[in-house]
Amino acid sequence: MVPIPLTDNVRRTTFWVSTLLLIVANVWVFLYELSLGPKINRLVFLLGIVPARYTTARGIALLTPAGFFLPIFASMFLHGGWLHLLGNMLFLYVFGRSVEDRFGHLKFLLIYFVGGLGGALLHIFLNAGSRLPSIGASGAIAAILGAYFVSFPRARITTFIWLLFFFWTIEIPALLVLGYWFLIQFLSAYYQMLSIQSATAGGVAFWAHVGGFLVGFFMAVVLEPRHAAFEIVR
Repeated sequence: MVPIPLTDNVRRTTFWVSTLLLIVANVWVFLYELSLGPKINRLVFLLGIVPARYTTARGIALLTPAGFFLPIFASMFLHGGWLHLLGNMLFLYVFGRSVEDRFGHLKFLLIYFVGGLGGALLHIFLNAGSRLPSIGASGAIAAILGAYFVSFPRARITTFIWLLFFFWTIEIPALLVLGYWFLIQFLSAYYQMLSIQSATAGGVAFWAHVGGFLVGFFMAVVLEPRHAAFEIVR
């Protein structure tokens, strides 16, 4: 069964300009990636998050402030394929608009990038020594999901359900959708960590998702919302 969120039932009072700009930036960078052809591999290794750069003696010796921060934030705009990009942008669109409306444009961006940073650091810490680059906006978007989880617990998500040759749309409580998502990410990350192939085989950076979600969750608890602490649901 494949659940795909389509929209929520939260009534927004401002236009989601920051969410839109992030989507445009991610798409533009992906199109640039496609234009590079075979040279894309060099870009990924240069701007992707490679844990060994931060955890091995040789990596630390060569590390500069720019070398520390640039890959962490640049990697948030790189994607490994159309499905990777479209999946991330769909989640950003569905959940980002309401989080941006609640916290305002600047605090929304703060949650996004600090969450991406937190996810990257957890990924580095739990994959110390790995020389595989990690790319994608998933950690930052996970922070938006964590903030949504706190901010709109009674919201309902219109979800597309696909099972073999059957499909339909239903409204599912946000707590259930995001709680299920987080559980899958955590269990997948834990299984990946136990796998003897995790250090050498490529895959999804699940710990970045877990870390980003937790950072977004706690930032939504601490940050002052733009308007009153009640959700407006149509």
